[in-house]
Amino acid sequence: MLPVNFRSFRRKLTLHRKAFRSFLRKTGKTPPRGMDSITSQTEPLVWKEVDCLSCANCCKSMTPTFTKQDIKRISAHFNQTPEAFIKQWLKKQDGDYINKKMPCQFLDLKTNKCTIYEIRPADCAGFPHLSKRKWSDYTHVHIQNIEYCPATYKMVEKLIPIIEGKETK
Repeated sequence: MLPVNFRSFRRKLTLHRKAFRSFLRKTGKTPPRGMDSITSQTEPLVWKEVDCLSCANCCKSMTPTFTKQDIKRISAHFNQTPEAFIKQWLKKQDGDYINKKMPCQFLDLKTNKCTIYEIRPADCAGFPHLSKRKWSDYTHVHIQNIEYCPATYKMVEKLIPIIEGKETK
């Protein structure tokens, strides 16, 4: 795993954003044959190249959605009622509970580690959702995540030549 060079990531994103979004929209509408299998096979290669702890941009610039189960579990960990936890840490936006502030209050900025990792929200546990469910169900999420997540960027970067290579055969 390599540490994330965030400056380099932002430069590459600026160069490839339009093409990556186009690829994601196209494959989301009409997934190539075997796309879910291809993403499952490609994901481990991504994690050999991306070290999340050297980045933590998701925790610094995004917020998870907290489910009722998340709130119940995490508030119990802090010996709070769900209501007290919500009042202290969360706000409601578009019907969802999200963090009041950024970066995430549970991120240790010195180590980039989550201080509640074992009980973190389900949204965090699944992030960046690279091979979650069907590809076509998550392309809209990947379009958002390429802006913040080097692993999502790397996944799309690896998928484009595989898929385009299949289409030209």
